[in-house]
Amino acid sequence: MAAYKPVVVQACPKLGERITQDTLYWRGYKTPVQIKEFGAVNKIDFSPVPPYNYAVTASSRIHIYGRYSQEPIKTFSRFWHAAYSATYRDDGRLLAAGSEDGSISLFDVSGKAPLRQFEGHTKPVHLVGFLSDKYRIFSGGDDYSSNLWDIPSATEIISYSEHTDYVRCGCASKVNTDVFITGSYDHTVKLFDARTKSSVMTIEHGHPVESVLLFPSGGLLVSAGGRYVKVWDVLKGGQLLVSLKNHHKTVTCLCLNSSGQRLLSGSLDRHVKIYSTTSYRVVHSFNYATSILSLALSPEDETIVVGMTNGVLNVKHRKPEEKNEDSHKKRQPAYRTYVRGRTYMPKQEDFCVSKPVKRVLRKYDKLLRSFQSSKALDAVLEPPIMLHTPEVTVAVMQELHRRGTLRSALAGRDEKQVNLLLTFVARRVIEPRFTPVLVTVADMLTDIYQPVVGQSAIVDKQFLKLQQAIGKEIDCQEELLEVLGMMDTLFATFTKKRDTCLEENKSNGVTEIIETNRNF
Repeated sequence: MAAYKPVVVQACPKLGERITQDTLYWRGYKTPVQIKEFGAVNKIDFSPVPPYNYAVTASSRIHIYGRYSQEPIKTFSRFWHAAYSATYRDDGRLLAAGSEDGSISLFDVSGKAPLRQFEGHTKPVHLVGFLSDKYRIFSGGDDYSSNLWDIPSATEIISYSEHTDYVRCGCASKVNTDVFITGSYDHTVKLFDARTKSSVMTIEHGHPVESVLLFPSGGLLVSAGGRYVKVWDVLKGGQLLVSLKNHHKTVTCLCLNSSGQRLLSGSLDRHVKIYSTTSYRVVHSFNYATSILSLALSPEDETIVVGMTNGVLNVKHRKPEEKNEDSHKKRQPAYRTYVRGRTYMPKQEDFCVSKPVKRVLRKYDKLLRSFQSSKALDAVLEPPIMLHTPEVTVAVMQELHRRGTLRSALAGRDEKQVNLLLTFVARRVIEPRFTPVLVTVADMLTDIYQPVVGQSAIVDKQFLKLQQAIGKEIDCQEELLEVLGMMDTLFATFTKKRDTCLEENKSNGVTEIIETNRNF
């Protein structure tokens, strides 16, 4: 009896992933560390000075984490209500945060109790930041106002009430000590100068603004709202340079890397996109478990921290660079050691001992070897195989068809199994590599289960999906044939014109030669 030959699964070439310098760089992070907070993480801010601790604002607490610590090294919990937008000053010594009750608290990083309390907003304050002179604080609240505060005297300097909806984000210029920017749910971004009594520039984003970011040079402004990330030229009066739409849901946060050459955006679609600031194309992407609310990158790009809606803090640290220690490595055997004796031919007096090769068969191969067609088909209709390796399912169907047992394997199935078969066929029948086999399977399914059509709503729905999929594919094929016919006509016309031109050139050449001979 001949040995059983396993089913040959047709392998299709796969497109390789394009590996770039950005791919290698952003993949150089360790497995993330998950830290559970008390509520949704609305703000993450790194200290600008070593050792680069970061402040996490969630619920009614502000936790300070060390660079590699999984437990907070300090906690500010003197809030009666939820805290928002804890931000470090440029020297890393002070921390300011807003609150649900409309107050702003200023903390010394080395202390616990607030140093200053700023009262003036009548509704929750979601935006707090320091101007670059380090002595003034700007804020924005749900009362539509943007205020400027003096730290030494704890008094309000000026209040702007130009927005018509919640003020939720903002940033300060590092070039000009009097300039700060706010973004609002009224779809506008406003640039304020503390020396004037009104805004000096208004930019229309087109969607509720969730985050704004100013480049270190102060010339470019990035705004995020809706599914869009837009870049504006401030020096040209707020001219739109580029509009990016790479997210599927609302973009909630922005940040720059340490060199300013890469822009990061986080969204409710669970993705962090990384853009090049020269071409504004996506160079890399991170995927997370749930929607993203906040994002921060350490000053040396050593740590990426992402805060999510379920209160989980995702922390990734960069892998240490591997040092070349060739002198300490154990010397490996030469290549000839591994191939020794492979080309040796046995002599006549040699006694050869052959080691039997044990062949491991797949589950469906074992069932096919024992002629259990239905069970073999059931083995390849499991969800992991159908979703990730559909070529295996199709190969078994093709083998059953070759044996002439495909019809019997498809028959005698219940509603759930027929639904599974029809779902697979309707999804994969339009793929050219599977079409010849699955068309045969679809015909057999239709013939076998036609008498029971109308008895099950689920099966009827799958038959309709199959019909629609095949109908769409036929329409596409007809359109392609029409296009091919047009192209053939154009090519034939071009060829005919070219032949006519060649004939005219030849005839002109002959005429000229004859006339020249006559002149002689």
